[in-house]
Amino acid sequence: MYARGLRLQVLAEFVDHDGFDGVILGCAEDRFHLEFTSRRGHEVGRAPTEDHLLVFYISDRTEWEASCARMMGAGFRGVVSCNPYWDVRGRTFEDRRRRLTQIARDPAYVSGQFRFAFD
Repeated sequence: MYARGLRLQVLAEFVDHDGFDGVILGCAEDRFHLEFTSRRGHEVGRAPTEDHLLVFYISDRTEWEASCARMMGAGFRGVVSCNPYWDVRGRTFEDRRRRLTQIARDPAYVSGQFRFAFD
């Protein structure tokens, strides 16, 4: 679901490693990767609060729109964010286990500096 929605590669998967299953996503050439794990026989709950988000910043509008469409096509559901900033700056998606991902339009890192638009 995340690989398709975020256009990431499945770099590795494991099943029943000490009772846990998981998948590692990313781009092989990047220095960072995401790992999602679940414990066998354990019901995964929703994020502790509605503002626990995995946020991806995409500055190009065409790519942002394509990313949002991929998220929906991958089975995510668009939801209203509890923080109005996110609804203005992008779209929030919920997965089947009710975890939240934000696809934001504003680049957070531009020309070597973080910038945030609170206007």
